[in-house]
Amino acid sequence: MNQAVHNVLRVGQFILGPEVAAFEHEVADYLNVKHAIGVASGTDALVIALRALGIGAGDEVIVPAFTFFATAEAVLLVGAVPVFVDVDPLTLCLDVKLIRDRVTALTKAVIPVHLYGHPADMIALAELAADLGLKLIEDCAQSFGAELCARKTGTFGDIGCFSFFPTKNLGACGDAGMLVTNDDELAEKIKMLRTHGWREKYKPELVGYNSRLDELQAAILRIKLRHLDRWNERRRELANLYAEFLADLPVILPYQSPVGKHVYHLFVIRVRERETVRQHLAKQGIATGVYYPSPLHLLEPCGHLGYACGDFPVAEMASRKALALPLYPELIPADIQQVSAALGQVTQTLNQTTCESSLS
Repeated sequence: MNQAVHNVLRVGQFILGPEVAAFEHEVADYLNVKHAIGVASGTDALVIALRALGIGAGDEVIVPAFTFFATAEAVLLVGAVPVFVDVDPLTLCLDVKLIRDRVTALTKAVIPVHLYGHPADMIALAELAADLGLKLIEDCAQSFGAELCARKTGTFGDIGCFSFFPTKNLGACGDAGMLVTNDDELAEKIKMLRTHGWREKYKPELVGYNSRLDELQAAILRIKLRHLDRWNERRRELANLYAEFLADLPVILPYQSPVGKHVYHLFVIRVRERETVRQHLAKQGIATGVYYPSPLHLLEPCGHLGYACGDFPVAEMASRKALALPLYPELIPADIQQVSAALGQVTQTLNQTTCESSLS
């Protein structure tokens, strides 16, 4: 990796140079799509996808009520209205069965999120979008390499949007993102939007952005891409160990579709009295994370949309109970066993306390 960075510094071309072009080609080949276009971040990818599809003021876009804020934020940034739909109790991805009732004459697109690295139900979503005449944008920020029916996420919709934030399975050394599509016209418009709206320098044809993947990040990501499948397979192995060790505990484990391939960007369980559990694990030197502490419809920037507590019960339940345990390729089985044992201790204590309270 050091050599790759040194080569970029030696050549001195830092924006949209040969490393970016090579990385775009390699990602397109990996995902089996026609076009991969690097941008500055995953959030920019979502905004540019919406703009490329002509979505703006007055339009409505279906998004899950439980995910990272950027999914709804991108819709707000282009002047459109995010219309929230609850998530599936098993996968915590967008619940396809609930979408049709939320569609109006103003609805233009759906943005499913492959949450935590598990693929959303893209077969059903693609059929529904086609039936209703809606554009389909995949938020793949957490799912690089994930599959559904042996097909990579990001390749089912009109556009797939990826993030290479440093903590992602395929992470840069800073912000970076990408859009992928099989549509030639969309690809051309995306390229214009990422560079001030021009095809030819200094001749803008529309209002665009300064959102380009730089050479240093592309060089680093090219090296990492070669190891991604091995890293993702290691994540699955560790997730299976967790599932074995935690099988008898009063926690809900991540769901794995029989026709999907989870990449476990995060290993998220659901547990009651989450803060008590977190504090117990922290005292033993075990870091955990909460993704996400509030569903989107209850966040302040969405307050004007008129939603209230109780509108999306599964999303609200997940925001109270979801807890990410340590999971990354460098962990060893002993680490998984240690975390599982600590979790067993605290959940057993909580169960005993509950039983004693019920008897008193």
